[in-house]
Amino acid sequence: MEFLGFSLRNRLFVAPMAGVTDRPFRQLCKKMGAGLAVSEMVTSNSLLYGSVKTQRRARHDGEASPIAVQIAGASPLMMAEAARHNVDRGAQIIDINMGCPAKKICNVMAGSALLRDEPLVARILEAVVSAVPNTPVTLKIRTGWDKANRNALSILRIAEQSGIRALAMHGRTRACGYTGHAEYETIRAVKAAARIPVIANGDIESPEKAKFVLETTGADAVMIGRAAQGRPWLFREIEHFLATGTYLTPPRVSEIHQVLLGHLEDLYVFYGSETGVRVARKHISWYTRGLVGSAAFRHAMNQLPTVGEQRQAVDDFFRLLAEHHEHLPYVATAKAAAAPGADECAALAA
Repeated sequence: MEFLGFSLRNRLFVAPMAGVTDRPFRQLCKKMGAGLAVSEMVTSNSLLYGSVKTQRRARHDGEASPIAVQIAGASPLMMAEAARHNVDRGAQIIDINMGCPAKKICNVMAGSALLRDEPLVARILEAVVSAVPNTPVTLKIRTGWDKANRNALSILRIAEQSGIRALAMHGRTRACGYTGHAEYETIRAVKAAARIPVIANGDIESPEKAKFVLETTGADAVMIGRAAQGRPWLFREIEHFLATGTYLTPPRVSEIHQVLLGHLEDLYVFYGSETGVRVARKHISWYTRGLVGSAAFRHAMNQLPTVGEQRQAVDDFFRLLAEHHEHLPYVATAKAAAAPGADECAALAA
């Protein structure tokens, strides 16, 4: 797929997720079949450029091209400077966050809170595009602030006029957070009106769903977030299904064991041992969620303070699993009829 001057493996993108899409995770997803991976959001506050966290997020050593970095903030001047700062440090695509629903982001009028102020949206987009004229700038949004105020089409027009090169869209309002169901019909309407590529995001957790979303919305690509946590091979499964209409054989327990160990080693190197162990805990939990015996394993694993102990616990768990199962043995659970909080979105739609 040709995208913004880059030749991508496919049209499967990794969604930017705070605290998740660090360099180790992005590299792993690309290795497992993703065409593009966008970084977790980087602050536009120049006072924090020297912090360990911000400096770490700006490190792209050895990362496969194109390097896409998402910036977040509410000041046109600071966002422009953040774009230049990250391009100087290797970013090849700048993505602007106007989709994050987190309260701590929206409370400072950043993320999806910006959708309530269209004139400010225009000023930010124009400032960032002007600041990095030789670097493509993309935008990530939601369908609107709430269901009574869906303004994605209006934001699309502002984006196109400002020089934004592509639009990624999560099919929920800010008020819905991650509850309810993604509004693919809104994404379809935006794509029908767009002159730039549109990337569909939201609830894409299987090969069949990716195909359905692409066909339903007409989107140029799909962006996958939470479903890839602990399941990075999802990208190769979707890639294979879209190309052939058939399913790949699920990964063996032994392969997942090795994928996880490799992921952990990258985390330990990237963050250092102490922070690496803490960050690794959530990834181990995602890899093992729903598996037979995993609850007790996770409880014990989360108490372990060192790299060696954590690594040994993972080895022991997966080796025992492999002795009894070729593929992952998930505990059967009934799906809830509706996601928690879905009533809130239904009320907003009324």
